[in-house]
Amino acid sequence: MHVLDDLTARGLVYDVTDREGLAKLLAEGPVTFYCGYDPTAISLHVGNLVPLGIMRRLAMAGHRMVAVIGGATGMIGDPSGKTTERKLLDKETLVRNQEAISAQVKQLVAGNAIVLNNADWIAPLSLLDFLRDVGKLMTINYMLAKESVRARLEDREHGISYTEFSYMLLQAFDFTYLAKQHGCRLQIGASDQWGNITCGIELCRKMGGPELFGLVAPLLTDKSGVKFGKSEAGTSVWLDPSLTSPYRFYQFWVNTEDANLDRLLKIFTFLPLEEIDRVVREHQEIPSKRIGQRRLAGEVTTWVHGAEAARRAQAASEVMFGGSIENLGDADLEPLLADLPWTQLARAELEKGLPLVDLMARTKLVDSKGAARRLLSQGGVYVNNVRQDDPNRVLWPADLATETMVVLRAGKKSYHVLKIL
Repeated sequence: MHVLDDLTARGLVYDVTDREGLAKLLAEGPVTFYCGYDPTAISLHVGNLVPLGIMRRLAMAGHRMVAVIGGATGMIGDPSGKTTERKLLDKETLVRNQEAISAQVKQLVAGNAIVLNNADWIAPLSLLDFLRDVGKLMTINYMLAKESVRARLEDREHGISYTEFSYMLLQAFDFTYLAKQHGCRLQIGASDQWGNITCGIELCRKMGGPELFGLVAPLLTDKSGVKFGKSEAGTSVWLDPSLTSPYRFYQFWVNTEDANLDRLLKIFTFLPLEEIDRVVREHQEIPSKRIGQRRLAGEVTTWVHGAEAARRAQAASEVMFGGSIENLGDADLEPLLADLPWTQLARAELEKGLPLVDLMARTKLVDSKGAARRLLSQGGVYVNNVRQDDPNRVLWPADLATETMVVLRAGKKSYHVLKIL
């Protein structure tokens, strides 16, 4: 399948400036393309995986990648998709963010990507030179027609500053510069970048450059219209494991609704379309097994965090679904401590014997020892996901599931981890 057809079949194409022209260009030979990432945070988030995935697919088809980190544009702030002015970052924060995002991009595209910083060619420009060489070519009327500008102008309370109004010209200049210096012919991004991308194509035309192309992916949102990539708590799901652990990252994908499964498998995994169809059919036979969600979570977590981190996240997740804890170690269960209540106990206590009824009350899994006995008699208490029914049950060192941990459960979903040191 032609790479453009594959992108379309996966739901990754929202619009193209000239589909026939781009298809012909891609078919003729290696095409240099670029995508920009402004360093507005210390890490990229799951929404950024959409353009990163497109970059990787184009590279797999033999095309050449350029990633631009917005050292200059990040100082301005893109008004696209924003209802209020962005908070400007200090230079020290921007430099730190640039370095972190550059490393993430190189890792995730998994190819010979050229990573550039647009401050290298924008910062040396004087204001007068930029106004004469770039600003003179683009009319205010043209810029006002762009959605990113028009929407802000209609908001009388916030409006748009001249600083953010100028952002479009800076990104347009990026495209023109890259076309001249690196032979770049295609820019990709999310649909909210359409105005910026087409402005770059127009600027290059007016400056006598080659015909350029733009391809944008749909901007994914949830039911309420919020950009895709927020956890249930409303926080961003980051790609940096120190901000969002691989376990929580994995859980984000496991919680995908059935209705979105086919779409997200196509967008965020590199599985062949035929295999995705098979996975979805298998999932639909017994939805309660969440076969599709687990495959999605495994594929994306492996892409972002590596196979070993994905394996551990999956193992911890299976424990939460009542799976066996046999053959797991501390490293496998460690991710649970970020999400589950846990208590540290001295090993000497366990060696003396810990009555299960006492532990259930002590860890607040039940309100009292009497409640613990009743739940035990009903078969609703589990140690390391193994059902218990003896009210006189005592825990000993032999009950450790891993080197230092014991997992208690009351009912189906109430967990507590004992950390024995």
